[in-house]
Amino acid sequence: MLIKRNPNGIDLPFSSEITPREIFESRRSFLKQLAVGSVAGGALAEMLIHEAFAQGNQKLVAKPNPSFVVMDKPTSYKDATTYNNFYEFGTDKSDPAKYVGTLKTRPWTVAIEGEVKKPITLDIDDLLKLAPLEERIYRHRCVEGWSMVIPWIGYSFSNLIRKVEPNGNAKFVEFISLADKQQMPGVRSSVLAWPYVEGLRMDEANHPLALLTLGMYGEVLPNQNGAPVRMVLPWKYGFKSAKSIVKIRFVKEQPRTAWNLAAAQEYGFYANVNPEVDHPRWSQATERRIGEDSFFARKRKTLMFNGYGEVASLYSGMDLKKLY
Repeated sequence: MLIKRNPNGIDLPFSSEITPREIFESRRSFLKQLAVGSVAGGALAEMLIHEAFAQGNQKLVAKPNPSFVVMDKPTSYKDATTYNNFYEFGTDKSDPAKYVGTLKTRPWTVAIEGEVKKPITLDIDDLLKLAPLEERIYRHRCVEGWSMVIPWIGYSFSNLIRKVEPNGNAKFVEFISLADKQQMPGVRSSVLAWPYVEGLRMDEANHPLALLTLGMYGEVLPNQNGAPVRMVLPWKYGFKSAKSIVKIRFVKEQPRTAWNLAAAQEYGFYANVNPEVDHPRWSQATERRIGEDSFFARKRKTLMFNGYGEVASLYSGMDLKKLY
């Protein structure tokens, strides 16, 4: 069951309420009315999206989807944008926010190729128009033991799958991130084999929770969070959600992913959140919520599939302790 409601009947806050932002408060109310009021309003809202990009205004219109909401208190915008894993900009959690000013997110194209009937290259405007944008509040868990709750903006990746029509040979989807030494200082290091590559089975990629993501907190993605387009897979550890994607390939064989190549004994291909399978160097049974718990405070119990039990059928019959 995807719908998660507040047992007290209290409406959950939208992103504008979660993180007070003065400009956001006035703009979003106006744009939302345009977006949902009529066809003409929708067309005008779309024009405003493109105008926003052109003028450097980072607001992004999306309709909240109550079917994809968790009850946890959302993480503050500040914490979500200053505590990040994005090794293309450094290995420290504060490095991405410090160094992503060199990343140029326009122009930007994503090539979709491989075992598909309709290979295509889409620019960021094409991706914005591919399906109606939704705001979804997802819970996230990092393999390192910390977690966040973030209101993302995007749509189910299945919309893109339908557009390119994979053929019968397509068993997996491979996501390839930008690797530009001029824009990304971390790519000059040997910490990983660049470019960053991640992958999913086709049934995982088709699941409604798999989100092709273009924004967060009512705005386009900040550079440090994977701009301008990334994946978000809330039932998997964070490293599965590829950032700054430039190519998507539908392939026959399981992709050789970046962290699995770097340390297969620590980072499995599936990377489903499973508190019963410890990382070789630490337990996965509990987690620390960023912005809420200190290192010395009581930690939260980690939930199987990060609390998204609706994905369990994808792994029926699999030994998730071996296929971690």
